[in-house]
Amino acid sequence: MDDQNFSRRESLGLAALMAGMVGMPSVAGAAATTGAKPGGKPKIDFITKIDFKDPKWTRDTYARIDADIDPSKEKCGWLKGKAYGVRPNEKIRPLFGVEGFSFVRVKRLEDGSYRRMLREIVFYRNLETGEIMKEWDNPYTNERVKVVPIANDPFNFTISEFQPEAPSYGGLQKSEPKKIPFLQDWEYGPNGTMILHTGIDMQYPNALQPDKWVRESSGVMNRVSEHFIYVVKKEDVENAHLTHIPHIGAWSRITPWLPWMLMGQAEGHISYFTHFQTAENGEKDLPADLVAAARAMDEKWMHAPTEDYGPSLSSLENYAREQKPAPVPAGWSPPKPPAPPAPFPVKAPA
Repeated sequence: MDDQNFSRRESLGLAALMAGMVGMPSVAGAAATTGAKPGGKPKIDFITKIDFKDPKWTRDTYARIDADIDPSKEKCGWLKGKAYGVRPNEKIRPLFGVEGFSFVRVKRLEDGSYRRMLREIVFYRNLETGEIMKEWDNPYTNERVKVVPIANDPFNFTISEFQPEAPSYGGLQKSEPKKIPFLQDWEYGPNGTMILHTGIDMQYPNALQPDKWVRESSGVMNRVSEHFIYVVKKEDVENAHLTHIPHIGAWSRITPWLPWMLMGQAEGHISYFTHFQTAENGEKDLPADLVAAARAMDEKWMHAPTEDYGPSLSSLENYAREQKPAPVPAGWSPPKPPAPPAPFPVKAPA
């Protein structure tokens, strides 16, 4: 998210922006049912009067999208897409499928802000079979490698009326806290929709330094860019009885080669393109093999944290803490991209 708002793990679940948005899939149906306005006063106070210049409206609306602000409930988000390899002198190459989910809940703080507490897990699928991969044949190195899923527990932060700081990733990224009003890039879409654009571009010291992580490290610095699009219904945003706003959206991510690919400092990078949405029924809405794979790792992935703890790290920092450097074969060097094509012959004028 480039206005220095939140990064991908700050709201796992993104989805492709469909033109028209007439009859949004299951999300629209969910909004129609949970959006009913019963009599009486809502039990949770939040701002519903749309005002793009009001940081408190931004705070409450973003919290209702990212989570369910009823602390007795947890929200499940689902995402799916593909990851592509990008190298000089060759076309973009699809590498593997990406699919995962998160569970999040919030606690209201005394100043009216929200502390969101999230666990997320993302697996990689074989593009031909659709199976969740434990190993992968790297086409750049012709080597079979062990696949390491994204498993972040937790990724917590505070949603307040002030712009959040960029993630510190265990102190690797430094930033000066500034009291800037929390405003986001909103616009009205067709058919009664509203569209939110958010993202972040970062460059900070790599937790996988190349002197230790020879085959896993992309270099001394880590450069990541993540951007999101959320699509919601205006009537849901204005509904004072709706503590979570169902949505669909899209998430894109540009990141160095994944460390488990063992590419070292080879030229190129990975681009993720995914779609996401609210999973209204939680586990029941998720693919059975995804749930089974998560449970095989730990039952905790099927629920949001109930208490705040940390540190909140990304998959790269977690990799540095949980994995070991791969052996470096004698004479090994990072794979090189193809040579540039020969210049197109130009005939001299007659």
